[in-house]
Amino acid sequence: MNVTSLWVARTPLTEPTERPLTRVDIIGRAVAWPLAIVLVLHRVFVLALNGSVTDDFTTVWSAVRRSLDGVPVYNEIYHHVDPHYLYNPGATLLLSPLGWLTDHDSARTAFIVANALAVIAALGLLTKMFGYSLRGVVWPASIALAFLTESVRNTLIFSNINGLLLLALVGYLWLLLRGSSWAAGVVIGLAILIKPQFAPLLFLPAVKLDWRAVTGGLAVPVVSNLVAWPLVPGASDYLTRLVPYLSEVRDYANSSLAGAAVYFGMPPLLENALWLLFAAIVAVGVIVLLRWRYTDPLLWATTTTGLLMTGVFFLSSLGQMYYSMMLFPMMFTVLQRTSVFHTWPAWVAAFLFLTPESFHSWRAVDLTRWLDFFHPTLGWALMLVVITTCTVVWWRTESVDFSHDRLQADQRRPVARAPHP
Repeated sequence: MNVTSLWVARTPLTEPTERPLTRVDIIGRAVAWPLAIVLVLHRVFVLALNGSVTDDFTTVWSAVRRSLDGVPVYNEIYHHVDPHYLYNPGATLLLSPLGWLTDHDSARTAFIVANALAVIAALGLLTKMFGYSLRGVVWPASIALAFLTESVRNTLIFSNINGLLLLALVGYLWLLLRGSSWAAGVVIGLAILIKPQFAPLLFLPAVKLDWRAVTGGLAVPVVSNLVAWPLVPGASDYLTRLVPYLSEVRDYANSSLAGAAVYFGMPPLLENALWLLFAAIVAVGVIVLLRWRYTDPLLWATTTTGLLMTGVFFLSSLGQMYYSMMLFPMMFTVLQRTSVFHTWPAWVAAFLFLTPESFHSWRAVDLTRWLDFFHPTLGWALMLVVITTCTVVWWRTESVDFSHDRLQADQRRPVARAPHP
């Protein structure tokens, strides 16, 4: 038996083709484009340029400036709560062009605009991947909705790199589905270099034995760090000073299960039990989703990506709400005939991890303060349950349909009669 026929769904392979424009597209884009443009301009040139107390860009820009000036990069006081520079030497070398812009305000503005454009480009590429025209309503509507979320708002306000990472993620999925393995490996390797939380996505090519993409994804961060080690001042401090800090679970701005456990003083036995439970939920969902890796690769790749990334946000030592932007590819499956977002609990989960709204109320101070901090935690936990439940239901429904079809075929088959003597 061929390995590709093991654990494969019966659903026939259907490639998304670009759908013709309809009257809904014509009217919808007349509504959606003005909303999208106004929201983008407001988020970029009002909210983002005004900034906030949290300023991720200055931390990065100062670090790469130190690197270019020959000053040790990892010389911060890590027991302070201020944002710290957390990137490895390879990422520092990759980000060093930011330091070429010596004017801080100009560099920050350019970085904010680049991330906003990256989000817009990623949504456009997702629109094409799912078979919709950029001249229709889907692209501007997705831009308007995305720029309403906490993920995009705070990515721009805090001026961090998540917009570019979203574009890298979508580019990786697009290249992987097109069979451009080496290019896909390089793209995901760059994302892993910046944030290792993308490493689990190497599972997608690995399970199809696509070793070119896996090799590229591993080689980029390894080679980049080897090259950067003698070039970045104080690179060895990354292992001696920063890695010990990264191994600690912080109790502020941390929406992961571990962060909640530290914040609430959760007993280790309970924390470990919850961790194992949700890790098992992720594992079951990933295994069941494998049935569609050949027959519906777009559904499989985007939903598995969503499941793995949600698992990383929830189960790792650090999860921040604006990471939820990386679930946009999975949310686009709502446009397809099969999607976890065809169920209402998925949208409850999405509201919890995407909403910019505050839940704080003076009528129930403690409860609403906790909900304000940890509603993305609840959203990610619910999302994991929803994805795995949906995939198991799809599998069981398919099995029942297959048994029914086989029974009908047996009933239609003529009964063999004994020959006359």
